[in-house]
Amino acid sequence: MSQQPVIEAKGISIDYKIGKDWLNVIRDVDLSILPVQIHGLVGESGSGKSTLALGMMRFMADNARISSGELVFEGNDIANFSQGQLRTLWGKSIGLMPQNPLASLNPTITIGNQMIEAMMLHLNMSKQEALKEAESLLLKVKLADADKILDRYPHQLSGGMQQRVMIAMALSTRPRFLVLDEPTTALDVTTQAVILDLFRELIINEEAAALYVSHDLGTVAQLCDYVTVLYAGEVMESAPVNDLYAKPLHPYTSGLLASLPNSAKGDQSRLSTIDGVAPSLSERSHACVFANRCPVALDKCHTDKPLLETTPEGRLIRCWRWEEIDSGELIPRNRPAGLNESATPRDNYVLDATLVSKQFGEHGLFDRLTGKEPDYVQAVDDVSLRIRERSTLGLVGESGSGKTTLARAIVALTAADSGEIELCEMPLSKRLNQRTKKAMQNLQMVFQNPHDALNPYMTVGDTIGRTIQVLSDDYKNKKNREKRVAELLQSVGLTSEYATRYPDQLSGGEKQRVAIARAFATNPALVVADEPTSSLDVSVQAVILNLLKDLRAQEGASYLLISHDLEVISYLADWIVVMYLGEIMEQGDTEHVYEVPSHPYTEALLSAIPLPDPTIQQGEIRLEGDIPSPRNKPTGCPFHTRCPRYLGDICKDQDPPMRDAGNGHMIRCHIPIDELIELQSKPMQGGGN
Repeated sequence: MSQQPVIEAKGISIDYKIGKDWLNVIRDVDLSILPVQIHGLVGESGSGKSTLALGMMRFMADNARISSGELVFEGNDIANFSQGQLRTLWGKSIGLMPQNPLASLNPTITIGNQMIEAMMLHLNMSKQEALKEAESLLLKVKLADADKILDRYPHQLSGGMQQRVMIAMALSTRPRFLVLDEPTTALDVTTQAVILDLFRELIINEEAAALYVSHDLGTVAQLCDYVTVLYAGEVMESAPVNDLYAKPLHPYTSGLLASLPNSAKGDQSRLSTIDGVAPSLSERSHACVFANRCPVALDKCHTDKPLLETTPEGRLIRCWRWEEIDSGELIPRNRPAGLNESATPRDNYVLDATLVSKQFGEHGLFDRLTGKEPDYVQAVDDVSLRIRERSTLGLVGESGSGKTTLARAIVALTAADSGEIELCEMPLSKRLNQRTKKAMQNLQMVFQNPHDALNPYMTVGDTIGRTIQVLSDDYKNKKNREKRVAELLQSVGLTSEYATRYPDQLSGGEKQRVAIARAFATNPALVVADEPTSSLDVSVQAVILNLLKDLRAQEGASYLLISHDLEVISYLADWIVVMYLGEIMEQGDTEHVYEVPSHPYTEALLSAIPLPDPTIQQGEIRLEGDIPSPRNKPTGCPFHTRCPRYLGDICKDQDPPMRDAGNGHMIRCHIPIDELIELQSKPMQGGGN
């Protein structure tokens, strides 16, 4: 294999024109990618990852320019290519895998017609040849019924199928260089695992080079060969993936890795965090750009910019103190992990939900006139769960498993069809307009997207103050409410000055803190948190997780935490419920659910976790296909169509029993517990039926 880079950035700088001024975004970056190499690009939001990645394609905004440096692709400097030359390059030799496949596919054109366009234009294929190749590519990315998919429109495919179609399209002209820009962010962990396997396999087979942009350090560890860490538009560190994860030489890299939930051991531990936020374009220092957040910064770091040096092993590093870190004399520490206040769950239950069910579907006028049966979807099917006081129940499962519907039924944003819900031993109405003020005080919710959860026309103080005014009888006086708002802001690590700011003046992490402060405004007994950290950087996620754990201890609140990130669940939850197609497959305390035995579905979820350690490979189980539609729910065990431990007709025809694995750990499966223990203690091959 040739050791000549497929693409190489040499001292590349990129500027944006904001108003009348050109502001530097990417400064003096060196980066090269060899054939069959996947190069990871990591860093917080605002670090310039996507700008650099798209800049290496020369696919830039109208107000962007390459102000200096060379961009060499297969021996040619493309930094000054014309638009015509670039269009040919993008069509044939360079491909892009975007974050959101649905936004990148034309909703009015069939998959087949979208796929053949580039092949007909750039490979001079006939329509029939291109269609045949498109079908072959869909089979290559493991999509069944490829001929039928060619005739479908994007909205008729699931998210995982859309992403595989985009992979096939990106590879259709056999490009030499692929940019993968957060391509698995919106996918379930099971689908993500399959997609990552596909990337690796196809890039090797096509002998291509790839740049993988992500803030997920787990996927980078499992997928990439080499990693570059970017901060404020500058390379902080670049090294082979094994070397970087085993021994980071830059304090910023150390801080990112220490922020991961798996870095904390024990229920009472705290995650390390990186103080402060990344600087804006106009605030970047002419010295070390990380100095203001660095735990080991010297006076020199605030006055002089460190050079991008090459270590004897060939690693790139930009830090005045890297040699001290390399020798072990200096160990960067970002707020070392300590112990929370005691937060042991209490015996009494704050929530008791029994046999909750929810169907969706309408019996319209046409259905009634024709006598047609309504097309119902059973989103939640007789689910029962209980949450202890001052504890966290983690609710996990793939998209479509019913997690969010169950949570919305509990808070009455969606009215349950049947079942009983008690909060603090008081029965709750299934309808929000029939719930008492006391019930709403004690039950609050934190949503997944803080941008949509806050009114853009209200200040932070007004947003929190309105909740206090409407739901609390203790703060009728405006001055008392303002004092309470200041206390709440302080409890989530924000100063009272934030009360006068609007949401667009806050970062994503700050918005989520405000949302949490609002949720705690009435001292609730239970907070429902639906994917509260999924859109946040790992460094900000650590702050929010620590905050939730601290508030649980200090305020005595309990959480119903919904997440597809099992590392987040394991850090914060003491009890886990696993759902699939509206039913509970398994539940138990965190330790027992994560150990043998577990339900085959839970086993597959755990196997798919991208571990942030490149020396430890992901598990070997891969679930084929997507979760079935609730409209066509499988008979018997709902998981039998994908189960890697499928037994046969008993799984297909009979409802599985709920088996007791001890200590309240319950597993709904036909396989006896002792057999599950034996099976899961041995290596296996993935499958499905």
